[in-house]
Amino acid sequence: MKRDTLLLIAGFVLLWNSGFIGAEYGLPYTGPFTLIFLRYVAVTVLLLEYLLLRNRLKWVGLKTASINMFLGFLAHGVWLTCVLLALDNGVPAGIVALIVALQPLATGAFSGFVTGEKTGSLQWLGLILGFIGVVITVAFRIDFSSSGSVFGYLIPLGSVIGITIATLVQRKIEINDKAEKLPLDQTLFYQSLATMLALALPAVFVEGLAVEWVPKFTYAMLWLVFAVSLGAYFLMWRLIERLDATRVASLFYLGPPVTMFMAWLAFDDKVKLVDYLGMAIVLAGIVMASRTKSKEKTHSQS
Repeated sequence: MKRDTLLLIAGFVLLWNSGFIGAEYGLPYTGPFTLIFLRYVAVTVLLLEYLLLRNRLKWVGLKTASINMFLGFLAHGVWLTCVLLALDNGVPAGIVALIVALQPLATGAFSGFVTGEKTGSLQWLGLILGFIGVVITVAFRIDFSSSGSVFGYLIPLGSVIGITIATLVQRKIEINDKAEKLPLDQTLFYQSLATMLALALPAVFVEGLAVEWVPKFTYAMLWLVFAVSLGAYFLMWRLIERLDATRVASLFYLGPPVTMFMAWLAFDDKVKLVDYLGMAIVLAGIVMASRTKSKEKTHSQS
């Protein structure tokens, strides 16, 4: 794997998972709908100004715009809303992390049907190994005395469905080089616009846009806007351009262990010995899933 791709992966993993820390900082001062809505108002305005200054703002046609906005609604709106709603409904963070970690398995299962990129046996083994690593890491941190409603536990499945569909469709667009493919700045603009519009109604009518504007909330919002919504998503779509969908999806296995280390730095949460074990297993699974493609190509050429 090329060095610049490895740098993209490292940047994506760090920025993406820092979003959970940013949300934990911001949620005490507003509701989940309002947090996401305000975040994407800021992102949309920033991208609009950037495109205007670069003379790159243009109408790309109804079909292209609608596809990119739909992908944005799934990858940004559905993903974030379901995660925050689950936490807001009292579902333990470890359970949320475990359910969301089903995404790489879902992507591997459907990638052959959608993108034509089949998941090989060794790649499947890597995905399963990565999931086991997540289970080990999370299982020892679950508070079994905290019980949410059945609906609350089903909410994170929406995140899995949303990000899986968005990843596979975006990868298919990249492979086929379809007309719906846009430059990343325009892609992010249409996706952010869709998320902002989708969250406007619940933010206004359910939560009344209630916000306690304290410095801590402002700093959290700035990080979520610039580092996560712009930085992490930019890197994710760039990785989808270069790697097959299953390999990109496998990086989500790093979510729980990396977030735990970040929580240790930010909130002084304790890091347990089992966390290191889980991280090692997750990394082994990701390496196995990532190397499979190159090996299969080598065998097919010989």
